[in-house]
Amino acid sequence: MSAPEPVKPGGSAFLPPISRLKGGVVLSATIALAASFLSEHYGAPAMLFALLIGMAFNFMADNPSTGPGIGFCSGTVLRIGVALLGLQLTFADISQLGFGAILGVIVMLSLTLAVGIGLSRLMGRSLAFGLLTGGSVAICGASAALAIAAALPKRLVREQDVLFTVIGVTALSTLAMVLYPILFAALGLSELESGYLIGATIHDVAQVVGAGYSIGEEAGEIATFTKLLRVSMLPLVLIFVGLCFRSDSGGAVRLPGFVIAFILLMVLRNLVLLPEWLLTGVSGTSRFMLLTAIAALGVRTALARIFAAGPRNLILIGLETLALLGMALCLAAVLRI
Repeated sequence: MSAPEPVKPGGSAFLPPISRLKGGVVLSATIALAASFLSEHYGAPAMLFALLIGMAFNFMADNPSTGPGIGFCSGTVLRIGVALLGLQLTFADISQLGFGAILGVIVMLSLTLAVGIGLSRLMGRSLAFGLLTGGSVAICGASAALAIAAALPKRLVREQDVLFTVIGVTALSTLAMVLYPILFAALGLSELESGYLIGATIHDVAQVVGAGYSIGEEAGEIATFTKLLRVSMLPLVLIFVGLCFRSDSGGAVRLPGFVIAFILLMVLRNLVLLPEWLLTGVSGTSRFMLLTAIAALGVRTALARIFAAGPRNLILIGLETLALLGMALCLAAVLRI
């Protein structure tokens, strides 16, 4: 009996019977728990641990007892985790940056997407891959990569590209967390300027917080606010993805359900006073769901397949990261934040 084909990140959200899902869900969740434990004790990104441990279980990807559950985690669980991110954003925090700084972040995001698309085409890759890498660098690293992959037409995005993007932005974000505070100090930038630049350039939220507060309390707060502004742009980028590939939906732009849920939850967060325990619980749930989805994607991908295209994918993400840093330094000099 052949193994059932698992659900892809952009595929159907149809739920098989729970008995068929159990094995893969338990495996993916266990890997996510292990990744969290290792991250807390060794300080490395949890998503990177989840990817690497997941790849070690690649032999379970096509097993009939785990395949459906792994597909469920890399599809439906991923979408729910991204949607729940909407409850983490408040307009009040973001507005503290001021109009010029907010406009600067929007401009940098747009230009980084354009750089990603342009470099991708120059290096022989597709528009979809340029949006995937450019969006992950411009917004919020691995979380954005997963959200954009789920919004892209499934025939245009390969799982090894998604995994490689997650690995690349996570590794570069960790490197930036160490190097950027040193660079900004060497340039003689103030704590406020350094916080803004960290929030505007480092990919993942956890690394932004770590780098910002390593400089000081004010830098940490500004870095976090700036990063939240970038995260709030995710729905707009997903709408842009829909516009780019509207021919795949008969000429109409149809937002995926998880994007609509993200927007609605973001509005709810800003209109209704929600209890802190609920927000904390949802934040932890969202993070664990994304870790579980990453673990499932890792299980479904062999390491050799990720690097089959050679070093050009890593070069592309590296160039996008350097372009974003250069734009941020120029903008800070112009605005004199």
